[in-house]
Amino acid sequence: MTARLKPLLAALALAATMGFSQAQEGIRPEVGKPLQAAQDLIKAGKYKEALAKVRDADGVGGKNANESLLVERMRIAAASGAGDLETAARSFEAINASGKVPADAKLRMVESIAGSYYRAREYAKALQWYQRYFKEGGSSGATRTLMIQTQYLSGDFAGAAKELTAEIQAAERSGATPGEDRINLLMNAAVRQKDIAGETFALERLVSYYPKKEYWVALLSRMQRKPNFSDRLALDTYRLSLATGSMTAGNDFSEMAQLALQAGSPSEAKQVVDKGFASGALGAGAQAERHKRLRDLVTKRLGEAKAMQAEDERQAAAAKDGNDLLTFGMNLVFAGDRARGMQLMQQGVAKGGLKHADDAKLHIGIAQLMAGEGAKAQVTFKTVAGADGTADMARLWLLYAKRSKV
Repeated sequence: MTARLKPLLAALALAATMGFSQAQEGIRPEVGKPLQAAQDLIKAGKYKEALAKVRDADGVGGKNANESLLVERMRIAAASGAGDLETAARSFEAINASGKVPADAKLRMVESIAGSYYRAREYAKALQWYQRYFKEGGSSGATRTLMIQTQYLSGDFAGAAKELTAEIQAAERSGATPGEDRINLLMNAAVRQKDIAGETFALERLVSYYPKKEYWVALLSRMQRKPNFSDRLALDTYRLSLATGSMTAGNDFSEMAQLALQAGSPSEAKQVVDKGFASGALGAGAQAERHKRLRDLVTKRLGEAKAMQAEDERQAAAAKDGNDLLTFGMNLVFAGDRARGMQLMQQGVAKGGLKHADDAKLHIGIAQLMAGEGAKAQVTFKTVAGADGTADMARLWLLYAKRSKV
């Protein structure tokens, strides 16, 4: 018997006991004695023996309505504990038809039958009784958790997902943190239905409340597989992977460094290479020499950029559009001159003529976050639109910004 169901059956036995004790004076000895014995056996957890005593009481002829009711109440407690589910269900229907059972006792009986079916892995029947419990007015949070688990196990993934989504959203509205197990169950239900939106909803909650590396890896992978996601955003995806600590493969460090060089950000490329070597992802194994050549290339490009910094800034300022200012400013941010870098990026946005305006907003948000301006970064990320994955990328950066201490 599960730990959750022991208290439930104990409560049910208590309900039967109370009903028996309160009406004992109106019970004939030939009915009362076996019921008293059944009551003691139920308390001792000897449910099959208790059922036999209930049958003895039921065999007495000429029972009045009160005696019959008490027999059925004792039988449902014993049958539920013994796993005789059909007997428990029939007894409940007999009790329910009498109209003499208090609502709270009725709910405990329904809850016990549902739990018994759950223990027996008869999930379809368990679900029917759990749903009946709530239809009758039940409100137990633990029972709702079991009902949702039953929905999932019975194959009702859509029903489980609906209940779990409502549960998670209610927790968020109240300011509580949804349970990690509940979010994971929702994600699994979504995966079973091939519900991409539901899976993404769950993953975003996981990285928000439980920002583990594996959750970030799964979420970033999901985002990149979206049909409309632009290859142009590969570097920004790597940036988030690195920021969340979910980048571990040498190939990822290597490719990110090369993309940073192509984007005109050798300072960023240097940081990526340094982190790769420090973590052991770069500089070891069959690709060790290739990694060293990459490091040398990054160092060379960084030196060239520093030598040409004044001229590059002058040309960027003189350009007819703001694209070069954005690129130059972003590199300064990674070089550590964050205030000047963000100033130039803002000038680039103001100048206009941008190839990708939403990319510019995204990059400004990243720069603000790197500069320790998390609140401003969150505001900026919320302004990013674009149906090519830019808005998706910004939303994930926003989730990170809300939890980040950068």
